[in-house]
Amino acid sequence: MEPLIYDLSSPGRVGAVLPESDVPHTPLPEGLLRAALPLPEVSQIDVTRHFTRLSRLNMGIDTNMYPLGSCTMKYNPRINEDTARMAGFALAHPLQDPDVSQGAMYVLYQLQQFLAEIAGMAGCSLQPAAGAQGEFTGVLMMRAYHRARGDHKRTRMLIPDSAHGTNPATCTMAGLKVVELPSDSRGNIDLEALKANLDDTICGLMITNPNTLGMFEEHVEQVVQLVHAAGGLVYGDGANMNAMVGVCKPGEIGFDVLHYNLHKTFSTPHGGGGPGSGPVVVSKRMLDFLPGPIVIAADTEGDENAPLYEFFTPARSIGRMRAFYGNFGMHTRAYTYMRVHGEEGLRANTLNAVLNANYIQEKIKAVYPVPYGHERHCMHEVVAQGKIEGAPDIRALDIAKRLMDKDFHPPTNYFPLIVPEALMIEPTETESIQTIDAYIAAMLEIAREAVETPELLKTAPHNAPMRRMDEVKAARDLVLCCKPD
Repeated sequence: MEPLIYDLSSPGRVGAVLPESDVPHTPLPEGLLRAALPLPEVSQIDVTRHFTRLSRLNMGIDTNMYPLGSCTMKYNPRINEDTARMAGFALAHPLQDPDVSQGAMYVLYQLQQFLAEIAGMAGCSLQPAAGAQGEFTGVLMMRAYHRARGDHKRTRMLIPDSAHGTNPATCTMAGLKVVELPSDSRGNIDLEALKANLDDTICGLMITNPNTLGMFEEHVEQVVQLVHAAGGLVYGDGANMNAMVGVCKPGEIGFDVLHYNLHKTFSTPHGGGGPGSGPVVVSKRMLDFLPGPIVIAADTEGDENAPLYEFFTPARSIGRMRAFYGNFGMHTRAYTYMRVHGEEGLRANTLNAVLNANYIQEKIKAVYPVPYGHERHCMHEVVAQGKIEGAPDIRALDIAKRLMDKDFHPPTNYFPLIVPEALMIEPTETESIQTIDAYIAAMLEIAREAVETPELLKTAPHNAPMRRMDEVKAARDLVLCCKPD
């Protein structure tokens, strides 16, 4: 095990020599000062080697297949990084004047246009900082739309039990009441339950399509028509757009609002609490409510020296979702990904992602039950159950931990909640047939082990840097940082 950086500390060792300050010393209030700041004393090479060794303990997409369902952990092409690190982009300050940022403004404008076109929508805002904030933005726009029409009684939001897991929290934050809709036996929204809940108090429907069961809603057009007929709006959770790009446009189905996760669909790095991006696209009637500022083509008639692009805030905008575009690097990466692949390449990625998931489903479903998809094709992910015949004591968690011994990252466990012992597997379009076959072989081998040597699974992982932890204790007794005694 790698020691803590504090354990590598040696008194008097220096990692960096700071220059003398060239500004006057300003004393801080005594109440803000610490009596002591016990930082480790290490050299630069100590730090470099320490964190290099730690990095080798990580599992990532650069290491092996990362089939984390509903997360779309696909490879980030290095050309995306090359573009984002170009000096004119990387060194641009988010608050500098648009007049000297026309190249960056062009990228933002083009990205808005591309995202709107891919979804079949009328407009786009890049304001939201992440998928969950994109959701929140969409719901705020829906609420604002109704209120602008004087319709204040629409306070209920319909959410299928197969929707993305953050949707209920988003509605609650927006002050709306959540009404859950059940799924039918084929993994679709139960139409009768939907009809029974439609009235003049409905703000709208939040739908994930394909849903978290990995299924495309077979009656999605009818669902949209029913909600619209009741005066509600339809929000599309774009978390699963990796199965839709170039094949199906939500706007043409009738969606009013949709958010993207750029990291899932357009191969930007996952934010991890950092600079993510969750753009929203909207139908024509929702344009005035977009969060601003957005980038528009400027009216340059009569002034050949005028900037080509400028910021604009729509008339009924819900306002800013963030202070400035500090996540511009994510936008350059997504823009690069789109330009490199083009229309046909993006469509091919979608088809390959769906093909890979269905290949896995067909190979494992005889051993790992697929409760909703056994009679249907899945989309970009397959939801199986960690229930193995002849191994009643084995759970999805045991299977996931044993996969780590086979050098594969576990799939998503226990989501969606409507599938007991869920294993949500998403191979993405990135993986080759050889890698996928190796993953399938590992899953089938684990199933045999579960019957023949169940203790091997119960005590897994055996090869990881850390053995199985007490996850209940970890959740209840959080240790958020390490500090010396």
